Amino acid sequence: MPVYPSQLDTLYPDHLSEVVRRTEAALAASDYDGLLLHSGEAHLLFLDDHHYPYRAHAPFKLWAPLLDAPGSFIHFTPGSRPRLVFHKPTDFWYLAASIPASWWPASFDIVEVDSREAARAALPGTLGNVAYIGDAFPELASWGVAAINPEPLLHRLDYSRARKTAYELECLREANRIGARGHRAAEGAFRAGGTEYDIHQAFVGACGQREQELPYNAIVALNESASVLHYQVLQRTAPPQHRSLLLDAGAGFAGYGSDITRTVAFSDPGFQSLVDAMERLQLGLCARVKPGVDWRDIHLAAVDAIAGVLAEAGILRCSAAEAVENGVARLFFPHGIGHLLGLQVHDVGGTLADDTGRQNPRPPRDPALRLTRVLQPGFVVTMEPGLYFIDALLEPARHGELARHVDWQRVDALRPFGGVRIEDDLAVTADGCENLTRNAFSALAAR
Repeated sequence: MPVYPSQLDTLYPDHLSEVVRRTEAALAASDYDGLLLHSGEAHLLFLDDHHYPYRAHAPFKLWAPLLDAPGSFIHFTPGSRPRLVFHKPTDFWYLAASIPASWWPASFDIVEVDSREAARAALPGTLGNVAYIGDAFPELASWGVAAINPEPLLHRLDYSRARKTAYELECLREANRIGARGHRAAEGAFRAGGTEYDIHQAFVGACGQREQELPYNAIVALNESASVLHYQVLQRTAPPQHRSLLLDAGAGFAGYGSDITRTVAFSDPGFQSLVDAMERLQLGLCARVKPGVDWRDIHLAAVDAIAGVLAEAGILRCSAAEAVENGVARLFFPHGIGHLLGLQVHDVGGTLADDTGRQNPRPPRDPALRLTRVLQPGFVVTMEPGLYFIDALLEPARHGELARHVDWQRVDALRPFGGVRIEDDLAVTADGCENLTRNAFSALAAR
């Protein structure tokens, strides 16, 4: 039997009722009579008989945390119980999924099928005004659905997903608890002199999850590799000297994921002072998270604060304000301050102004910002300021007009450490925020 927080039994029915309410409103506004959700498929590699790792579609997981049954469907008609068409093929090559003994199956009418033809037979005879969301497989053309992934409906559903139910918040708390265990084990492997691969294995071992079960591929970056924002390598040999570790790794629970980053200095006091400064900065930014605050304002505050850290660390030869104005600060902090989090690591709807699909513009100097909304209770966001020494950005500046604003000797001294990123997951409350990540680490330390 799986172990899960006991309150999910009572939280899930209210969650499903809210999902139904939102879906009914979205269907009515989009002029559809029903919804058909696809769980997704395990797709074959090109010219091969092996599959890519399967991940259930987020719109499907919102209804049911069914993570290992590709080819399944949920059909919903307003006023009726949702129907789960559960794909359980007859197969001796692979173990077919089974309906779990869990908190959610009793909320569905469940029909088990062994083929796509049987799945279609388990659905209503006509799907003429039903919207379909999922992969457009070849047979779908004959099923007679009204629309496939219609954008107006998706906008309405995506916009509402930003506000998490009490059930979703508990799932995210548990994902943080699991992730915190992994981070603690990974730091131990780092301090023991482990390779990037060793550190990664310590993380997944403590989480008790296979790599394909994690919400995203972990970033395990030793030393200068921390300057690669989405570093994807796991070196099997240890560097001559362990200077720093940047670990960006989360864990999954019931389809929801945590997104946690910690930077650890091995022994250097100079780099440790930079990590400490970024820790204080990050906590100050977390304190800004509350309802009614425009996320873009928090991002701009982060740029200002990071410029201040650069100045205090002796990296700048200009004031912090000048570094923001002339663009030097963004050479060291080239990404956004965070994003929505939930069923997806970069959860949907981050730039929507309303449920019609209208967009909130990104700041002109930050065109890749993933979140531009005004915060509301129930939002879950990541807070992840970073300060890096990235050759691809700094080398052109070294030979350009900005060169006089930087102490390059100081940069060269810090380059072997790669950079610093510290990331927590925050749930917006009625008057502030709940730090899911720090609470998880605190609970772990108290044991």
